[in-house]
Amino acid sequence: MKMINLRIALGTVIMGTCLHAGVAAASPTCTTEPESKWMSEEAMKQKIAEMGFKDIKVFKTTRSGCYEIYGYNADGRKAEVYFNPVTGEIVEENVD
Repeated sequence: MKMINLRIALGTVIMGTCLHAGVAAASPTCTTEPESKWMSEEAMKQKIAEMGFKDIKVFKTTRSGCYEIYGYNADGRKAEVYFNPVTGEIVEENVD
């Protein structure tokens, strides 16, 4: 009986950890505005360059309404950045 309870407890902990990791990896919601109101990709890329980001390896649109890049910030540090595609503002920035 104790072994079954231990397995259930361990399984619950593992599932909770996996679910938490999945939530942490999800992209933020940047806007709910329709794409017709978004800046064009070219305009956004220009704004990103003006903000000092460079060597952009990835520029993409997320399912959660963001423009997302992988590149380097003005300090030369690796960055994953989510932008509001309507305003061009940074919503979340992860720097290594």
